[in-house]
Amino acid sequence: MLAAAKVRPETSKLVAETLVCAELWGHQSHGLLRLPWYLERIATGATDRTAEKEIVIDGGAIAVLDGHNGIGQDIAHTAMSEAIRRSKAHGVGVVSVRRSGHFGTAMYFTRMAAEAGCIGIITTNASPAMAPWGGREKKIGNNPWSIGAPTRKGPMVMDIANTVVARGKIFNAIKKGENIPDDWAIDSSGAPTVNPEEALKGLIQPLAAHKGYVISVMMDVLSGVLSGSAFMANVVGPYMPKGQSGVGHLVIALNVNAFRPYEDFLDDMDVMVDQIKSTPLAVGFDEIFYPGELETRNAERHQIDGVSLPTETVEQLNKYADGLGARRLT
Repeated sequence: MLAAAKVRPETSKLVAETLVCAELWGHQSHGLLRLPWYLERIATGATDRTAEKEIVIDGGAIAVLDGHNGIGQDIAHTAMSEAIRRSKAHGVGVVSVRRSGHFGTAMYFTRMAAEAGCIGIITTNASPAMAPWGGREKKIGNNPWSIGAPTRKGPMVMDIANTVVARGKIFNAIKKGENIPDDWAIDSSGAPTVNPEEALKGLIQPLAAHKGYVISVMMDVLSGVLSGSAFMANVVGPYMPKGQSGVGHLVIALNVNAFRPYEDFLDDMDVMVDQIKSTPLAVGFDEIFYPGELETRNAERHQIDGVSLPTETVEQLNKYADGLGARRLT
């Protein structure tokens, strides 16, 4: 479908890979349900499929990358590749990104760093989802961030939004015809709701009350203000067919070998993982997972069993495929 929409072949492949990886990892909220949104924005020109990325500041270990309103995955991939390359020369690589777009799941990019022998960090801002703590008007995005580190057992990865839940999970609940937990969101009147459609009209609750609000604001400083991109209510979400996104990111790679011998680092990561895994279990738990382990296991299982998509997602994808003259899902 992306190729039929005249997206460059290498970018089409990258976007497809990030969406399928999200499905394999068990994160349907950032998987194929987002493809129609991307296609809509490409069709209206809100996302420029022909945009050329530009490094506007090159300061050795640091750089500023202007995505010129192109495709978010392509821009973030370039930013992380640049950060890794610079970290190999300087010990650290930092790329500030302006005028990007939604890039899917953040852990795709921090895993890139981990697989290159680096600790990867990525922050991004997003369209308004929550109110400042104590307010009742959406002004701040959930502003996700991810950290990935190498281990011998597979990357240790954190990938979280600063709301109780990513907005994609609410969209996914609508697709599946399911209610949501009553602590995820409040409706437009300010009351807790289990109705995902009412949740989208209201506010998603911040993670850990005021703490999630504070973290989100600071992520917007790092992602939006520092890069010279849009921030707070001026960021346009991927589900809006029109309006330049204005998303900003901060991408960091720390070359482990510049700080200490890489094998010694991995030895200590083995000890950390073993200590996590050997913790006595609480009631109701069968196993303890280190961050990122579940995704690795899900991918191994789904590579064999395949992934199951909600019927509504399949129908919507086929509708777009028909309109583009692309192959339908079966």
